[in-house]
Amino acid sequence: MRALIALILPLLLAAGAHAHGAHDRAGEPAWTFDPWVVVPLLTSLALFLGGTLRLWRHAGIGRGVGVGQAALYAAGWLSLAGALLSPLHWFGERLFTLHMVEHEVVMAVAAPLLVLARPGGAFAWALPAGLRRPVWRIGRAPELRRSWALLSAPLVATVLHGIAIWVWHLPALFDATVLHIVMHRLQHLSFLLTALLFWWSLMRRSEPGAAALHVVLTMLHTSLLGTLMTFAPRVLYGAQTAQSSLWGLTPLEDQQLAGLIMWVPAGTVYAAAALGFFALWVKRSGRAWRAGDAPHPP
Repeated sequence: MRALIALILPLLLAAGAHAHGAHDRAGEPAWTFDPWVVVPLLTSLALFLGGTLRLWRHAGIGRGVGVGQAALYAAGWLSLAGALLSPLHWFGERLFTLHMVEHEVVMAVAAPLLVLARPGGAFAWALPAGLRRPVWRIGRAPELRRSWALLSAPLVATVLHGIAIWVWHLPALFDATVLHIVMHRLQHLSFLLTALLFWWSLMRRSEPGAAALHVVLTMLHTSLLGTLMTFAPRVLYGAQTAQSSLWGLTPLEDQQLAGLIMWVPAGTVYAAAALGFFALWVKRSGRAWRAGDAPHPP
């Protein structure tokens, strides 16, 4: 997962010639081919495929990287690419409602699928043989391990993800992402990285019961934010909703629909994840109870 994060970091480095909000509003829906998005996405896909195929050649198909893992990575990668490159992104530049859909796909769909795929092994095998051990040694450095242990603690990861969501939805900052492409990339990058950290911490470092609680807390605070946007008596995001009338909505209606997207559909995804963690917790608890309460021979 850390390799995937490193590959997406170049999103920060672009210095686009045009502001995000200065894009031509006319024309037909189109795919976005920003090289600072396309190159990391294609590189990560090439690494995963290269490492997986190399493993399968040595160990057999499905060994090292399972077929299910490959399917999960494909689903997560396609979700992420669809959110950032497809006409959904084009519409998101013009409608707050679809911009919100784009964000939720990144955070609540693509991120957990990528974490479930556990692509780190495939990424490692994609490296030349001479680089694997040095990279492994760097990753095992005590300073890095301590930093990662702190950042990936479930409570820390949940708080960082929540801060990213709330800070970027401050009206001034959100409107700045519409007007400045570097800010927009930074917003998407922080959403993706903190979402990857959040889901990784719950799936890899948390007990299922505690993970369910963290997901519920995230669902509650994002639903609160969505509710505030839905019932706000005035337009809060002037730049983001400036073009809403071109698509048959008033700015306030566009803002309300965006709030509803965060509140209901996204909340449903978090609720489903919480139920999944809870079911796993009950299942494990049942196994422990049966083992502990089984009668012992005299």
